[in-house]
Amino acid sequence: MKAELIHRSKSDYGNGFVEVVIWKVPKPVPPSEHPFKYSLVYIVDGKRVVGYDNERGKGDHKHIGDKEYPYQWVSPSQLMNDFMSDLENFL
Repeated sequence: MKAELIHRSKSDYGNGFVEVVIWKVPKPVPPSEHPFKYSLVYIVDGKRVVGYDNERGKGDHKHIGDKEYPYQWVSPSQLMNDFMSDLENFL
């Protein structure tokens, strides 16, 4: 199985833009245990303000302002809901 693009979008939002990319991958990206690779980000003036990703070696986590927190993966739809909720709360 090859990686399959599940969702890709980029749109203006507030004073910046939101970019979302979610892939279904053949094997989890360690240390994540689910078969998805993702990056969701809100950028303002070239700076990440809110972001979610599961970078190899770090696993599932989120960025709110200058802080990083662990993220508990549930599903792609929950990921989108959590990201948008954190984005709205930040704004």
